[in-house]
Amino acid sequence: MDLHEKINYLLDEKLIKKKEFVNRVRALEPKLKTTGEIPSEQTIYRYISGKREIKVELIPYFAEALNVSIEDLFSSDIEYSCQNNVRYSKEAREILNLLAYMPSSTTKMILETMRRYKELHDDTKQSLTK
Repeated sequence: MDLHEKINYLLDEKLIKKKEFVNRVRALEPKLKTTGEIPSEQTIYRYISGKREIKVELIPYFAEALNVSIEDLFSSDIEYSCQNNVRYSKEAREILNLLAYMPSSTTKMILETMRRYKELHDDTKQSLTK
């Protein structure tokens, strides 16, 4: 996942509108090394849309505006899953990380429950297509 995709993922996950993010970044008054100026709103929109490469000096400001660490922006913990290109929510990632601590009896119970939900979903989907 590219950096601009990660930023957009975090914006969605944190329910931050792009305009709010742009305003947060600009309020931090980051200055570009090449111009000594704060990037314009339009320039920041281009960065987060992937139309311009994000300048390295802006990364700490983007992280602060998102209330994450710089490391979080490059962490593989915040990625698309390999299954069907579905994004895992923060809660789903936490569940996945905590599975190793679950007793096997609880794992079996949850697995059966999830299988029943899947069957219900598949049955509902199939009945709708008839």
